[in-house]
Amino acid sequence: MTDPDRHYPYPDALRPDAEPAPHPLLAPVLGLLGVWRGRGRGGYPSLGEDFAYEQEVVFSHDGRPFLQYETRAWLIDGDGAPLRPSARESGWWRLRAEGRVEALITQPTGIAELSVGRADGATVDLATHEVALAPTAKQVDATRRRYTLADPDTLDFVHDLAAVGRPLQHHLGARLHRTA
Repeated sequence: MTDPDRHYPYPDALRPDAEPAPHPLLAPVLGLLGVWRGRGRGGYPSLGEDFAYEQEVVFSHDGRPFLQYETRAWLIDGDGAPLRPSARESGWWRLRAEGRVEALITQPTGIAELSVGRADGATVDLATHEVALAPTAKQVDATRRRYTLADPDTLDFVHDLAAVGRPLQHHLGARLHRTA
């Protein structure tokens, strides 16, 4: 019997199943690592009524000075049952010296945001630097996202939005809990 690991082309630290040590620049965001899930409320004048939603956010890393970010959300009814998929995003947060963060966040609806901000160990505050839109994407002019660790297992998320001719205003707010 052959050893399946014998021909693995990378050092042990780079194996897909290895847990790499975090880069030192990740120190202000280490509390975010993992999977978070919870419920929130959202609304926006162009959407009509407010809505309830559930959200899952995943922060991971591979040992380099950035986080991989993924989130998905789905609308829920008054009993918490899922109605349909809602938002989905993925991207990268580049950590720089002194807690500076540069985030690239993309959405399948044709929106790519480049945001900048700061992380201090308890809060990450990101504001739009630039937005790129696909030709058929809805107009988005600016966003602001805040992720606050209320405690090691509770993450509060607030998202403000300036879109479709409206000024920056509250769009989403959720309380997420770390999953096992």
